[in-house]
Amino acid sequence: QVQLVESGGGLVEAGGSLRLSCAASEQTSSNYYMGWFRQTSGEEREFVAGTSWSGTRTYYAVSVKGRFTISRDNAKNTVYLQMNSLKPGDTAAYYCAGAGRYTAESNEYNYWGQGTQVTVSS
Repeated sequence: QVQLVESGGGLVEAGGSLRLSCAASEQTSSNYYMGWFRQTSGEEREFVAGTSWSGTRTYYAVSVKGRFTISRDNAKNTVYLQMNSLKPGDTAAYYCAGAGRYTAESNEYNYWGQGTQVTVSS
């Protein structure tokens, strides 16, 4: 069972930056497509970004493209989400997840972290 642990969330002013990390419990992370999702209260989980197992292919939601960057370091079993030019609309709980193939559908991910809260003040 792969365990994912997110960190790096917090409170930041609009226009600021945060870097989220997702540490995997074992090297299986290198075999998975990894994604970041976010969720606000009462809403569905929203795909934010994803990366292939090699890190050479990345995918972004339109709402974050150009501001967020996903990357992974398989040697460290860690996936990152660099978030720049943050907006109040980015406020959410952010989750990392692992899937066997590229997908933006949350129900196709096998492994999930517990989430980390990001709050962007105006």
